[in-house]
Amino acid sequence: MRLRQAALHAALTAGGLAMVFPFVWMLLTSFKGVRQMLNSPLDWLPHPWRWQNYPDALAAMPFGTAYWNSFYIAALNVTLTLLTSAMAAYAFARIRFRGSGVLFVVFLATQMVPAQVTIVPLYLMLARFGWIDSHLSLILPSVANPFAVFLLRQFIRAVPVELEEAARIDGAGRWRCFWNVVLPNIRPGLGALGIIAFLASWNSFFFPLIFLNSPELATVPLLLSQFSGQHTAVDYGLILAGSAIAVVPTLIAFLFGQRKIINSMAASGLGGR
Repeated sequence: MRLRQAALHAALTAGGLAMVFPFVWMLLTSFKGVRQMLNSPLDWLPHPWRWQNYPDALAAMPFGTAYWNSFYIAALNVTLTLLTSAMAAYAFARIRFRGSGVLFVVFLATQMVPAQVTIVPLYLMLARFGWIDSHLSLILPSVANPFAVFLLRQFIRAVPVELEEAARIDGAGRWRCFWNVVLPNIRPGLGALGIIAFLASWNSFFFPLIFLNSPELATVPLLLSQFSGQHTAVDYGLILAGSAIAVVPTLIAFLFGQRKIINSMAASGLGGR
């Protein structure tokens, strides 16, 4: 038994180091000059440490505008996703109507369709609405999230029905039961889903690349891609410094929310227990 646990811990440690290594390598390389990156054999630690890469990256790329674009898009995505997903999840969990089971299965099945398959009809629809080269093209399509509905449905099903029945006896309607009884009891799920939605929105690259054309509308991942494509001689020190700056919000969100995500997944039945 101890040997099995030791082997498991060794495997998990090796896997953790393999996942952390690219991040550590990015941070170390962001302090190197171009010559040191091309040295053979490879230098693992910067010598000397080139702190100027970070001011140069901020001066070379409009990070302020891109940060604001990414942040407010992510904030709206999180807000709308939580609101619409919670209402849809409540309907599927509590309101019985003909075909609800089939409709829920079909809704979940859309999660298996890759975004690349639907990108052409989605682009044509957004173009008809006049939303191409607009942040609306990144905000509104992400509101319909099958995973979010499924996750919150699991949490709502765990809330005792007796709480709603007691509220109805006191004269509460369907909306008040949802707002005052159900939502306060699924706050862990809402918190975890908010973190997941924020990370997905902040790191999104495919949709901004397709839908946005104006440089002033670019998000952080798109800005980094445009910067590397505008120069023939790419300064990877600046790009990696910019990448380190871009990853700060996601790192903070993960460090503060990892326990909430793990606990919520376990409580919802998605943790493999």
